[in-house]
Amino acid sequence: MQITLLHFTPIHICSNAIRTCWQSFAKGDNGGEKDKELIDRVGNKYKHASTLEHLYYNFYIKGISRACLQELARHRLTSLSVKSSRYTLKELRNVPSFLPVNEENLARAEAFVVFTNNEKVNIASLKALENLREILHEGISNDLAKFAMPESYRTELSWSINARSLQNFLSLRTSKSALWEIQDLAKAIFEALPDDHRFIFEDCIQNHSHNLAD
Repeated sequence: MQITLLHFTPIHICSNAIRTCWQSFAKGDNGGEKDKELIDRVGNKYKHASTLEHLYYNFYIKGISRACLQELARHRLTSLSVKSSRYTLKELRNVPSFLPVNEENLARAEAFVVFTNNEKVNIASLKALENLREILHEGISNDLAKFAMPESYRTELSWSINARSLQNFLSLRTSKSALWEIQDLAKAIFEALPDDHRFIFEDCIQNHSHNLAD
């Protein structure tokens, strides 16, 4: 997967919102250490997390599976604009067959589907991809063909989220009980954040390793 941070709200917008409550603007330092300490104290330690909603992040997420997209769509107060299967399935129509199952065809298929480390699951994804390719090659419309898309099929999207919702996302999706792919996504999202914003989210990250077969 590839994660790109397209845009983000400057940190001083959040500190300015907090200072609005006490009219303490003169104590600010335009997003410097004083302002960051204020955000951490009020937004994190004192749990006035509504103040964090003034910070927005806009990401471009490329290469996740439709299964991962389903998980991502469960999160509230986010905006998603997703690659359309109606208009883009033509990308698969004229490629060569993915059969027989061999290393070369598995490697080619990886441009279209997300693989795990389970061989049987990967072969099933390859066969499903081939079934979809054949349907498209026969001229069946994308609107019908998309019902045969495997959950492992790759997609991409623009994703916007505020800092409060992002804290919740990172807390839940870096858990070892989360789908392994969305664990990887959550960690990549955190790594894509600006360095001077990460203090807001560091306590949300659950550090652990995971097994793709789980």
